[in-house]
Order: sequence, then structure tokens, then C-alpha cells
Amino acid sequence: MIKKRLLGWREWISLPDLGIEKMKCKVDTGAKTSALHAFYVDSFIHDGKKMVRFGIHPIYGDLTAVSHCEAVVFDERVVTSSDGNKTMRYVIKTKMILGDTTQDIEITLTNRDTMRFPMLLGRRAMEYEFVVDPNLSYQNAKLLS
Repeated sequence: MIKKRLLGWREWISLPDLGIEKMKCKVDTGAKTSALHAFYVDSFIHDGKKMVRFGIHPIYGDLTAVSHCEAVVFDERVVTSSDGNKTMRYVIKTKMILGDTTQDIEITLTNRDTMRFPMLLGRRAMEYEFVVDPNLSYQNAKLLS
């Protein structure tokens, strides 16, 4: 039996493969896939693999804090946003650390300039292990007894 871990409606997350040590994310069980704010995205080929180079603002409201990242393109998908708009997005796979849990997750890259959180954690990233209490914040994936 898998032990469950508690999340609130917002959490601190790390994406070490992208050089992101600590970033706020909104936990969203209504979203299938996680999304990461990218204010620019450029694709290129390296050693025969399709890659993306992108920039993010890991701290909400601070446009001077910039992380430039590169990742292998895992997929390209049409994603329907909460307002019903459909867009083609690059999908990457990267390591996520939430509390003492580490796992690989899929993340779409999109401009989230108008959103309060640079990252949205979707339900695919929370499958099997996590329980969300929308009344709580920053639970750091505490182990439930």
C-alpha cells in the first residue's frame, strides 16, 4: 500500500534539472498536466534531439529574477486552458522535488505572465501518492498517518 502525502492548494517545489531551487506552485487537481511559465521558448536540434531553450521568472512579480533553461522535448500537445483556448505546447520531462518526494513529471511550457504562480502542478504529477486539502497551504508533502 502506498502511503499518502498531504498537499495544500499551494506548495514550494524544486526543479533541480532546470536549476530551480525553490518556486511557488499552485496545486490544481482540475488540470491534467503541469504547466511552467516560459516567457520565451526557442526550439533547436542538438545531437539529433529536439530541444527547447526557455526563460522563466521563478519568483512571482520579480521580472529581474530570470532562469534560462534547456530541456529535451518529450512531446508536443494541444492543451485546453481554463478559459477554453487550445494551444500547441512543448512538453518536457523533468525531476520534481516536493518535500522529501522526488519524481519525474511532465510539464508543458506556456506564458503564465498573467497568473499569480509561475507553475501549476496538475493531477498527473500527483497520481497515486498525494492528497490535496484546499484549505491548507505549504504542507510540504507531509506523510499522512
